[in-house]
Amino acid sequence: MSTKKAIIFSAPSGSGKTTLVKHLLSQDLPLAFSISATSRESRGDEVNGKDYYFLSQVGFDEKVKEGAFIEWEEVYKGTSYGTLKAEIERIWALGKAVIFDVDVVGGLNLKHYFGDDALAIFVKPPSVAALRARLESRGTETPEKIQVRVDKATTELKRDREFDHIILNDDLDKAKKEAVDTIQNFLKI
Repeated sequence: MSTKKAIIFSAPSGSGKTTLVKHLLSQDLPLAFSISATSRESRGDEVNGKDYYFLSQVGFDEKVKEGAFIEWEEVYKGTSYGTLKAEIERIWALGKAVIFDVDVVGGLNLKHYFGDDALAIFVKPPSVAALRARLESRGTETPEKIQVRVDKATTELKRDREFDHIILNDDLDKAKKEAVDTIQNFLKI
């Protein structure tokens, strides 16, 4: 396996991409998680340097000016996310493929950046109603924020065909198996 590989999981918020990425990382696969930087506050039990690199908006903007990001974007008004170049080099130095858990635009930006060395996977929820129910069951956001995410998801779902592979997450066990099989095929292991 070439160690300079990138696996990109993208989906609307609430589709199950994080669940699938965590499952892949629990398997015996040569993968390491790319920790994104964000300007948002941590939620619940999120840990700096494990779940995200939490930066102030000023700190985030400084990194942008330094050219420290492969890609970045303001995902929601006043909330930026990005992929640090140093994070990718850290993972490749370990001899592992990097795995991303990013929004749809970020995923497509990464796919473009890495080219043929990337596998971009879109995780699709069974329906927008199921997506809303998943977001509501988290209990972490206001009804207004959930509506913003659902509205964004409606647009993001139209971009699924721009990805290399689509996993329909209507049966979690089936989706997990498909994710493992797809990654093993891509990494030729």
